[in-house]
Amino acid sequence: MNLKSLIAAAAVVLTLGATGGAAAQEKLEKTDIKIAVGGKPLLYYLPLTLAERLGYFKEAGLNVEISDFGGGAKSLQALVGGSADVVTGAYDHTIQMQAKSQPIVAVVQLGRYPGIVLAAVNSAGSIKSAKDLKGKKVGVTAPGSSTNFMLNYVLTKNGMTPEDVSVIGVGGGASSIAAIKRGEIDAIVNLDPVISQAQSDGDITILADTRTEKGTMDVYGGPYPAAVLYTRPDFIKENPKTTQALADVFVRTMLWLNKASTEDVLKVLPEEFFLGNKTLYAQAFEHSKPTYSPDGQFSQAGAEAALTVLKAFDPAVKSADIDLSKTYTNQFVADALKRLNK
Repeated sequence: MNLKSLIAAAAVVLTLGATGGAAAQEKLEKTDIKIAVGGKPLLYYLPLTLAERLGYFKEAGLNVEISDFGGGAKSLQALVGGSADVVTGAYDHTIQMQAKSQPIVAVVQLGRYPGIVLAAVNSAGSIKSAKDLKGKKVGVTAPGSSTNFMLNYVLTKNGMTPEDVSVIGVGGGASSIAAIKRGEIDAIVNLDPVISQAQSDGDITILADTRTEKGTMDVYGGPYPAAVLYTRPDFIKENPKTTQALADVFVRTMLWLNKASTEDVLKVLPEEFFLGNKTLYAQAFEHSKPTYSPDGQFSQAGAEAALTVLKAFDPAVKSADIDLSKTYTNQFVADALKRLNK
């Protein structure tokens, strides 16, 4: 290696140390962290996989174990049951759990649009719009997950109730594609890369699409927070430095993702994420890229939109006095941005 290369390599090391390793220089209260997620290969949770494979957790002094569940409701259960420390899951759960007097707090926003798509399965042949869903079998990632919430809201908007359809958990990967092809469901609510794969195969027709700002506005009437990093308030109180380290990792990932090309992202991901078609996955990523938060910060408008949606179909939320200020905090993101932008 020549002198110029050595200098360049040293500069890279110094840069990494100044950004990703800042929190690691402080003594963390807890270094072994269990993260739960419901559908890790979904583009909804891409920042988690990027953070893992870019080595940001290790650079922050964190030894992370990721448990992947069939849907967001199951990863939430892992947090409540104590088998997970933190979750990458839907912001909606922070509101629902406050209504149940089991508070959880979102500390980093990963998605600013949900990226969830409602589509008719073409072989079913009888669904032309959301109004035709009554009495149909609808596949979601898992009952009680964000995909289920979107379905419930769309049904409510169209004069129906969640009980007017049969909800079937189909997961967020190859199992959901198989459910479509076997004719087990009449419609599906899912995310990329599943949606792009099914659309490419000619198996579905899209009815509602929240992968864009316009589509999100059409469905929800406003901005809508999607995937977040959330945990219990007691975890934050007992582990403030560890929580900050986690926030640093995810904010650093969001900043990287904001600047990354499609090729940059594909180089980082494992082959099994591509569902056998890397080109199609690349297209799916490009469809979903606008959904990611540019910097991890929450907005009050987004929180209010989520509360309005949940009130429409969740009796517990509708009857509860929800304090949105307790469902999220920008404190850790703000500190992370200060550190990373130095």
